[in-house]
Amino acid sequence: MGLGQALRAQPDSLRVPREPIPSQLIRTRNTLILPLVARSIETDWSFGLAGSFTFRFNRHDTITRTSNTQALALYSLRKQFIAAVNGTTYFPGERIILNYQLSYSYFPDRFWGLGKDAPDEQVEAYIFKQYYIYLHAQRKLKERVFAGLVYEYQRLLDVDYQSGGLFDQQQVIGRQPYHISGAGLSLTYDSRNNAFAPDRGGFLQVYFNHFNPALGSNFRYTNYVVDFRRFLRTYRQQVLAIQAYGFFNGGNTPLRSLASFGGSNSMRGFYDGRYRSEDQIVAQAEYRVPLFWRFGAVGFFGVGNVGDNLHELNFQELKYSFGGGLRLALNQKERLNLRVDYGWGIGQSVSNGLYFQLGEAF
Repeated sequence: MGLGQALRAQPDSLRVPREPIPSQLIRTRNTLILPLVARSIETDWSFGLAGSFTFRFNRHDTITRTSNTQALALYSLRKQFIAAVNGTTYFPGERIILNYQLSYSYFPDRFWGLGKDAPDEQVEAYIFKQYYIYLHAQRKLKERVFAGLVYEYQRLLDVDYQSGGLFDQQQVIGRQPYHISGAGLSLTYDSRNNAFAPDRGGFLQVYFNHFNPALGSNFRYTNYVVDFRRFLRTYRQQVLAIQAYGFFNGGNTPLRSLASFGGSNSMRGFYDGRYRSEDQIVAQAEYRVPLFWRFGAVGFFGVGNVGDNLHELNFQELKYSFGGGLRLALNQKERLNLRVDYGWGIGQSVSNGLYFQLGEAF
């Protein structure tokens, strides 16, 4: 989960039946509470408390994936505060799946302007306060195929920015307090074999979310997302994970709903929001290698771009990221990892950063 994204991650976890597990080996509930130290380019070091709760409705159900809820409260050295609850509940037989996320953020941030060529020297500091709600209910249509309803609410309580600066010069929509409310539909195909760190299977999700004054939104626009992932076991327990991701907007898109390039989950090495625009495409790959005991290592590479429209999503001014990291399995059965990554981002200039996070990037 990327702290720099102020926890505005799109939940995506669905799954299909995996190999049967003897019922006597299944624990119906598992709770993990621990002090949390995290780090990202956007937050520097942050400290707080995190909890993870995994559960099953029926210990004899070897088909349904383990449900999970995660909660955290963090305060960073940059005086940022984040409190969030998110998770996925799999009802018996995975006939119904519910993803949810609720968060509050007080976040001193940086803004370089809009577009793919925003120069380094014009960066400005600003602060935002935000409530965020995301709900995604899905129903199984047939094996591995799910249809869903999406609802998103965001209330930007305040934006403290430099008057007459970039926000005013570029007339950024959403530089004043606002709220948005939108609903949409999703379609998902999923053959992954694990919730947190799959080593086999694939995932394809497409959805749209329409924001309209009729739903209580201050702005009218539509968000479209395409997310493809593939996981291949190569040699022994080594895994090649790949992702292609597209994020597109149409209409009067406010600040916090624009495509935000970078972060701890996508294009690691770039500050989340280093490039902001209407649309974004990213392709990334990660190679995961188990080492010994609970430890593993990864190497990753990504390429992507942003643009004001689809025509600008081209090969001009492409951005690249690469790096590597270590993994420590906190829950070996569910494959929930603590990860430490170091990434470099190459765009108009070279940036880099250390990430200390819970869970895989994708």
